[in-house]
Amino acid sequence: MSPVSKDIRQKVFERANFRCEYCLAPEIIGVSMEVDHIVPQATGGSDELDNLCLACDRCNAAKSAAQSGVDPETAIETPLFNPRSHAWTAHFSWSEDFATAVGKTATGRATIERLHLNHEKREVMRRLWVQLELHPPAG
Repeated sequence: MSPVSKDIRQKVFERANFRCEYCLAPEIIGVSMEVDHIVPQATGGSDELDNLCLACDRCNAAKSAAQSGVDPETAIETPLFNPRSHAWTAHFSWSEDFATAVGKTATGRATIERLHLNHEKREVMRRLWVQLELHPPAG
């Protein structure tokens, strides 16, 4: 498995507006970004741009090679959010203080659980980003 080319990496970063496409964390000091294979190479995923997304190191590590997770509401195995084919706002919203991701669908809830999007440290970081006007992202 060869690394993704520098040109493709740059396209992934720019397309994502330098934010994790799962948790929407901004690329700032203390938040490391990685190119994620939505369908992992180990299961036949390619290095094509439509199979790549930008993920913070926490989301990428939690996702690993998973393509599904358990919806905590129904206990049913459900496909994870796919940034290339799903709209973030169709599956997620924010709590009133913008610190907690809220799953609007089975896919959203399963992704929140699998990727630990509402881990206490992430919520603390989001509260700080709100004060710095870095979160939530515009649009």
